[in-house]
Amino acid sequence: MLKKQFLKTKPVCKVTFSLPASVQGESVHLVGDFNEWSEVSMPMKRQKDGSFTLVINLEKGKEYQFRYLVNGAEWHNDWEADRYVPNPFSGDNSVVSTVDTGEESDDGE
Repeated sequence: MLKKQFLKTKPVCKVTFSLPASVQGESVHLVGDFNEWSEVSMPMKRQKDGSFTLVINLEKGKEYQFRYLVNGAEWHNDWEADRYVPNPFSGDNSVVSTVDTGEESDDGE
């Protein structure tokens, strides 16, 4: 699940990435364009309900491809992503768009 906040005073969008507790895993990493597809640089934090979350700032006006890596071996998409694009491994990548359409909330930071 994705939650976006467009900041008025900065050219960034604060994006909360969440993977539900129904996806069983000991560890989850966020992997995508924004971290050069590093499988270790962005570990997600397990919440009390068993879900995993991570908040990052992404530059406004762009689209980023990403996936979740569970237990270092299983790739998962975000089924509430803005859209999907084929990847070279016979699957799809999730896409998050930081183009401000005025529909997302703004926290005024």
